[in-house]
Amino acid sequence: MSIDLSQFFEVFFEESFEGLDAMEAELLNLVPGEEDLETINTIFRAAHSIKGGSGTFGFSAVADFTHVLETLLDQIREGSRDLTAEHVNLLLKSVDCLRALLRTLQAEQQPDLTEADELRIKFEEILGMRAASKEPAQAQEAVSENSFNTYQIDFKPHYHLFKTGNEPLYMISELAELGELETQAFQDDVPDITNLAPEDCFLSWRFFLTTDKEQSCIEEIFEWVEDDADITITLCGGLFGDEDISAAETATEDAAPAKEAEPAVVKPTTDTKKPAPVKATTANAESTSIRVGIDKVDSLINMVGELVITQAMLSQLGEQEITEATIASLQEGLAQLAHNTRDLQENVMRIRMLPISFVFSRFPRLVRDISQKLDKQVELKLLGEQTELDKTVMEKLSDPMVHLVRNSLDHGLETVDKRVAAGKNPVGTVTLNAFHQGGNIVIEIMDDGQGLNTTKIREKAIKNGLISETDELSDNEVNELIFLPGFSTADQVSDLSGRGVGMDVVRRNIEALSGSVEVASAPGVGSTFTIRLPLTLAILDGQLVRIAEHTYIIPLISIIESLQIDISKVSRVGKDLDVLRLRDEYIPILRLYNIFNHQGAIETLDKTLLVVVESDNQKVGLLVDDLLSQQQVVIKSLEANYQKVDGVSGATILGDGRVSLIVDISGLIKLSGLRKPGSQELIIESKANLEAS
Repeated sequence: MSIDLSQFFEVFFEESFEGLDAMEAELLNLVPGEEDLETINTIFRAAHSIKGGSGTFGFSAVADFTHVLETLLDQIREGSRDLTAEHVNLLLKSVDCLRALLRTLQAEQQPDLTEADELRIKFEEILGMRAASKEPAQAQEAVSENSFNTYQIDFKPHYHLFKTGNEPLYMISELAELGELETQAFQDDVPDITNLAPEDCFLSWRFFLTTDKEQSCIEEIFEWVEDDADITITLCGGLFGDEDISAAETATEDAAPAKEAEPAVVKPTTDTKKPAPVKATTANAESTSIRVGIDKVDSLINMVGELVITQAMLSQLGEQEITEATIASLQEGLAQLAHNTRDLQENVMRIRMLPISFVFSRFPRLVRDISQKLDKQVELKLLGEQTELDKTVMEKLSDPMVHLVRNSLDHGLETVDKRVAAGKNPVGTVTLNAFHQGGNIVIEIMDDGQGLNTTKIREKAIKNGLISETDELSDNEVNELIFLPGFSTADQVSDLSGRGVGMDVVRRNIEALSGSVEVASAPGVGSTFTIRLPLTLAILDGQLVRIAEHTYIIPLISIIESLQIDISKVSRVGKDLDVLRLRDEYIPILRLYNIFNHQGAIETLDKTLLVVVESDNQKVGLLVDDLLSQQQVVIKSLEANYQKVDGVSGATILGDGRVSLIVDISGLIKLSGLRKPGSQELIIESKANLEAS
């Protein structure tokens, strides 16, 4: 009976990617001449596991490539070869190459081996394998050309072979594919039934293989179990036949195990062929599985137990006669049910929460590579790595963060010469900091570089027509201009010595996560990009508001304050836009009943409420009839269940069964026709009583 190994593919890929992450992290810690043996061993073990697993599952391209870098690591850990910077760079490139190979295989595609072959040649040159192996290989090829050889192969696995995940059946199958194979199995080590441990391997084998292949082809089949078995390969001579078997058996009779089984010819069958590629539903493995700590699972089980107890209590009350005492107990039980449900919800959500170190861990490599390319000295500081964030948010956060860090390295930090000339430490610093704040997660990308050049940004914005020369903007408003699409060309950025490439995409991606991004900068001191995100995309803290007969939900993260309108501070701008003077700024008032086309809403300004919200660094006031309660709501996608609706980010089902729409503040501002800061021309015509407007 054959085992369908494809069911284990996802586990293999997951563990291999974790192994590559570990290799990369340890390689970045290596300093030639000061390397720690345990670090080398950790890297070697990760490479060895990937090689063994890929060989087991039939991914020979990965196993072959891993073998050469494993050989180099083995020589380094044994002390026969010194570690050099070239080795570290080559091993890091190999990690990238292996990661690409595995992702391609995971997506059921044929991997491109061009880079792997180039790297393998470099490894073989370092190891001296190419020069040393060329002549013997040519000689053996000449000898074996148009001829067959018979090899005797003694294979005695150690007892623990199965526990390493290796399967002798697949090795035998691969041997059979090389030529004609005779097999003898020895059972004399098999204990009686009372002492039999099914997870141990007690069998050993002797093979006689007649093939036109080189001996190295046989060695490759066993190379990933060479530490877990006794293997001897002997060249027996010419074409294999019955006489040769007898001769070989006679010659090895003394050395052979005592009890021999009947010889059997093993031929490759469909059952023992290499497993089919994994049936992956998506090329992105990160979204297919998640590892959860056992403490979270235990907590969830406890919560379910509490729910079961509460349910039993309520059921018992339902069977009793309704009295004042039972009503009080029922109310107590319902309160307990609400408490347990809330705890269960929080614990279920915790399952999706992962430390942000999963994102941060990719930046040491990124900073190392880019700083070398730019010839800058950079220190990367990581703070708040254990801050937890929803897995879905984390996966979508990675690309914007990479973009911001690359910009800090490229445009923010000065070269060594410039830093020294400015009296700064020649080593620049990039800091990534994550922390929780008010139910949200805040991520800061800070650098101590030259900061944004507001003068050049302003000049470029005027040149591109994004603002006019008469626009009076504060430094913060000028800095915000880098998020406008008009700055997204390389030529413009090279002239700016500031940020600009793709910042509009960064902001758009962050806003797609219901978050926001801001920038603060000081010339010669540095810049800080601050990203604010909800902890999860599945549940939202919202403010319920009423507009006519309809209930809408405004995300609490966007709300600054709610107030009653002082009509004396309202002015008319243009033909139909009202603005409220709130302290030192004018807040545009958006009438939601007009935007959503509802009849029957309160239109008199001093009889309604204004919810001041902010998105995209722009504040607006939303006119609502009344504020209802605040509550957590489960977000349902409108696009998946209906269609995209401008100004609405999703929907939810309220406790009374009604569907309520969740307001998309950014989309609402665009829908209203308001323009971005720097291009908005507000002309106050008059202060007047606008009740009738």
